[in-house]
Amino acid sequence: MEVAAGWVYGSVPPPPQTRSSATPREALDDAIRPALVRGPCYVTFSGGRDSSAVLAAATALARREGHEPPVPVTRIYPDLPDTDESDWQRAVIDHLGLTEWVRLELRNGESDLLGPTARDALWSRGVLWPPALQSTGVVFEHLRGGSLLTGEGGDAVLGSRRVTPLAVLRRRRRPDRATIRYSALAVLPYRARQQIARRTVRTTVQRRWLRPAAFERHVRLLAVDACAEPLGYGAAIRSISRQRPFATISHNHAAAAAEYGIRAADPLLDHRFVEALARAGGRTGFPGRTATMHALFSDVLPPAVLGRTTKASFNQVNAGAATRDFARTWDGSGVDEELVDVERLRSVWLSDEPTMATGLLLHSAWLAATGGTP
Repeated sequence: MEVAAGWVYGSVPPPPQTRSSATPREALDDAIRPALVRGPCYVTFSGGRDSSAVLAAATALARREGHEPPVPVTRIYPDLPDTDESDWQRAVIDHLGLTEWVRLELRNGESDLLGPTARDALWSRGVLWPPALQSTGVVFEHLRGGSLLTGEGGDAVLGSRRVTPLAVLRRRRRPDRATIRYSALAVLPYRARQQIARRTVRTTVQRRWLRPAAFERHVRLLAVDACAEPLGYGAAIRSISRQRPFATISHNHAAAAAEYGIRAADPLLDHRFVEALARAGGRTGFPGRTATMHALFSDVLPPAVLGRTTKASFNQVNAGAATRDFARTWDGSGVDEELVDVERLRSVWLSDEPTMATGLLLHSAWLAATGGTP
């Protein structure tokens, strides 16, 4: 089911709780420091707020403690204008005063989910989630060992939580209708929130290829996860560490990087940082993502980056000529036809709106077609 839907559901046991009085930035420094000490330290840097925050915090810590500064690593797709983040990237690099910057131009389908790097990884690893990890070798092979930090998890850890509308409501004398509405939704009983969540997740992309019964199962599982978040900010932030998607990403990314002699870590998902942020936010937390960014990183990032609301689109990066060529000749093997409509799946791979959620199916199908073991 998870291969068919391209998602992982449920939770994992909570990490051991740590007793500390560290601030969120102090805890983030503790998560970053080993990468600087065991350098060279690289930071995957797209120009978005999450990777910018990790890069800025690592740069400030390196300068305070006398380590070599971190080196940003950016993938550039000159033929895909929707991915262009160069203005934001340059603004952050200039603000931080960094001189070394690894920029990898990818023009020939290197990030394709069936590109040469991904195919080699598939033969050795089999199906892996998230599927984009199969092509990260195009980055790893350019690094000289050392350590690699990412901004993974920032949208969740630094973003709005279930309680956020209530936090905004408390601070506004004249709240707008949207704030009042979302505040009311936040305190609804579990059963009512479940019904709303199911209606919401029915819009997910999986409806494009899952058969009706499988899609209904996906909706139920996703709604359960969506409604598992506690109301209090601290408990909600701590619950992120227990979500299987993040636990799986961190584990598999570290394992893939280790194949190249690289120590990879996701400091925004580090349990010490998550715990410190949970304590700092109190019961209602911060009134939104931008407020959280200002509270944590206003000393190291410019206001325009802290308050940014736009994001580039990378949908086309992983679905290039290799994926389309395979889709045209695919015989339908390698996927569970009780869960997946084969022809509708093929049409997704060949469409102008591909989605990473079909990546596991693509890899499973390719392995079956080439004699591998999914």
